[in-house]
Amino acid sequence: MTKEILAHPWFGTWVAALIAVPLALLAHRIGGLVLRRITRPAPTIHTMVVNCNAAARLVLPLVALNVVWQGAPDDLRFIGNVRHFTGLLLIASSTWLAVKAISGFADGVLAQNPSDVSDNLQARRVLTQTRVLARTAATVVLVAGGAMMLMTFPGARQVGASLLASAGVIGIVAGLAAKPVFSNLIAGLQIALAQPIRIDDVLVVEGEWGRVEEITGTFVVIKIWDERRLILPLTYFIEKPFQNWTRHSAQLLGAVFIYADYGMPLAPLREEVERIVKAAPEWDGRFFNLRVTDATERTMQIRVLCTAATSGLAFDLRCSVREGLIDFMQREYPQFLPKMRIESDGPQEREQPRQMAAAPGVA
Repeated sequence: MTKEILAHPWFGTWVAALIAVPLALLAHRIGGLVLRRITRPAPTIHTMVVNCNAAARLVLPLVALNVVWQGAPDDLRFIGNVRHFTGLLLIASSTWLAVKAISGFADGVLAQNPSDVSDNLQARRVLTQTRVLARTAATVVLVAGGAMMLMTFPGARQVGASLLASAGVIGIVAGLAAKPVFSNLIAGLQIALAQPIRIDDVLVVEGEWGRVEEITGTFVVIKIWDERRLILPLTYFIEKPFQNWTRHSAQLLGAVFIYADYGMPLAPLREEVERIVKAAPEWDGRFFNLRVTDATERTMQIRVLCTAATSGLAFDLRCSVREGLIDFMQREYPQFLPKMRIESDGPQEREQPRQMAAAPGVA
C-alpha cells in the first residue's frame, strides 16, 4: 500500500502542496503581526491591513497552491482542470482582497474625520467623497474580477476581453453611461467630486425638508423631519434643482413675520426682540434685527431676522421669537393685534334714507 502511494504520479505534488499551504498560513500569521505593528502609527493604513486579514488568509494559500500546480508535470492527469479551478479561486479571492482593502482604507479615512462634531462641514465632505468613491472603486474591481474569470474560459474569453479592454476605456465608460443603471454610477462620481450634496446636508427637495441620511451607488435617502424617508436616484441631484441649506456652512439666517395694527409702536417691539434673542440659547450671537417689510390696507408686516449655528437651531429660535412676540403683544398691546374694523353709519345717515323713501307717500 505504501509503495503504491509513493509510486502515484500525484504523490510529489501532494507533498509539495501539504508543505506549501502551512508555510503560506505561517507567512500570513507572521506577516500580519509585522504589518499591524508597523502600520500602527498610520491609522488609515492600519485599518486597511486589519480589514484585509481574512481575505489574505485565503489568498496566500491559493498563491502557494498555484505555484505548486504550475511546477507539476504537464502530463499529470487532471492537472489542467486543477490549475484552472485554483486560478478561478485565486482571482475570486484576490478580488475579495481588493474590495476589503478599499473598504478598510475608506473606514480608516472616516475614522480620522469624525462627523459627530459641531463644525463637521469638512468631515461631511470627506465622508461623502470616501463612501461614493469607495463604492465606485469596489464596483470596478468586481467587474474586472468577473471579466478576468470569464477570460480563463476559452469559449467566454471574447466576452471577458470585451468587458475589460477590447472596446477601450472610453468605449466602456460611454457604454456603461448609456445604461440607466450605470448612469447612476456616473452621477455618483459627479456627486463625489463636485459634491452638490453631502451626508447630513439639509435639503429642501420635492417640497420636503430633510437631511441626507445615506448615499448609495444608485440612490440617495433623505430623512424627512417627521421620520419619513424620501428615496431619490442619484441622477436627480445632477439634473434637477433643489435647495441645500448647508452647502458651505451650517449657519442659517432665520426670518419671523408678525402682523400688527398700524397703531403698534415699534420701539417696544425692538426692545423685546433684543431681550428674547439674547436670552435664547439657540442664537449664535452673529446678528438680529426688526424691520417693517410690508404694509397692507389693514396691517403692517414686521420681520425679525436672527441667526443660528444650524438649521435645527434656527427653526427652534424662530419659534421662540414668534411665541415671545405674540405673548408680549397679548400682554402689553392687545389693542394693536390685527383686527377687522367694521364702522356703522351715524344716526343722521341712517334716518336720511327713510325720509327719502317716505317722501313719495307724503306727496
